[in-house]
Amino acid sequence: MTRKYYLLAFALIVICLAAAAILYPHLPSRVPTHWNAHGQVDHYGSKLTLLVLFPSVMLGIVGFMAAIPWLSPRHFEVEPFRSTYLYIMVVIVAFMAYLHALMLWSAVSGQVKIQKANLGGLCLLIALLGNVMGKVKRNFFIGIRTPWTLADERVWYATHRLGAKTMVLGGLTGLVLAWAGAPPLLCFVPVLVGAFVPAFYSLVYYKQLERRGEIA
Repeated sequence: MTRKYYLLAFALIVICLAAAAILYPHLPSRVPTHWNAHGQVDHYGSKLTLLVLFPSVMLGIVGFMAAIPWLSPRHFEVEPFRSTYLYIMVVIVAFMAYLHALMLWSAVSGQVKIQKANLGGLCLLIALLGNVMGKVKRNFFIGIRTPWTLADERVWYATHRLGAKTMVLGGLTGLVLAWAGAPPLLCFVPVLVGAFVPAFYSLVYYKQLERRGEIA
């Protein structure tokens, strides 16, 4: 079960390397590497960046996720939801592969609407992560980690059940706005609300339990 997630993540890294290697001779010596809020290129770098940067970051993500079980302290282990956190790893690696593909295609064709594509991809990432938030158990690395969710397991579960809904709704709303051509700030509003609401709820719920004398 675990192996298939790692195989998929490594397959994405290999595909990115292969795509960059194939397109490398056709890339200009200087390629766009950053865009401003108006979707205009404001930084260029060596084409070697597209060959090395994203695959290296993706490999680093896989390495970090592989180390999480060892890094996790007792009573905050990730083993009870291992398949979920590995799914999260694959989703994040796939998002990086998507960004890599956008930058390669932009460098080759110059026809990518990078701002819309980046915003849409980010909002979809938030929705996909939110889809499994309800399955994430208490830990120090993944999820809505506020002082109150980490302090009480009931607050953790209630917050993540709510967060699963708000993150999916916020991400999908932002995705629709991005593809409709809305300003970037407006696209981020539902995403930020989707993240802030459960964080604030964790404080409110914890204080309710505290007032009722149910916090040990």
